[in-house]
Amino acid sequence: MTGNDFVTFFLRTPLHIFMGNTMLIIVTGCKTGRTYSTPVGFYRDNDCLWVMTSRDRTWWRNVRNGAPVSLLLKGKSLDAFAEAELDEQAVEAHLLDYIQQVPMAAKPLGIRMENKSPNQEDLARVAKDKLFVKVQPDR
Repeated sequence: MTGNDFVTFFLRTPLHIFMGNTMLIIVTGCKTGRTYSTPVGFYRDNDCLWVMTSRDRTWWRNVRNGAPVSLLLKGKSLDAFAEAELDEQAVEAHLLDYIQQVPMAAKPLGIRMENKSPNQEDLARVAKDKLFVKVQPDR
């Protein structure tokens, strides 16, 4: 059992309440048509959920140009629309938002904090390896 399998198991049980801002995103492969489930962390900005991931992951490629997805969020299944944000400047802006909402994420990402603000050079460096996926749950 991998770490993702363990998190996925917990997200599917009543114990999901202990998983905080983690959800399961289910995407359909563009080429294969198969479904893939991946546990991801997110932060909320108005009606959108933003998921940060590494560019070397593969699941996000199925939503590169926008695609319907399913979510398991706080024990509820939801339909949503997801689209990858690849522009480095936009990723930097979302990274700043993310660090402001989740300050303890700065250190593991290698982003130094200076006077409670993330170091700009560190943000730019990290943005080259990361991207964000914008997820809009259906209403």
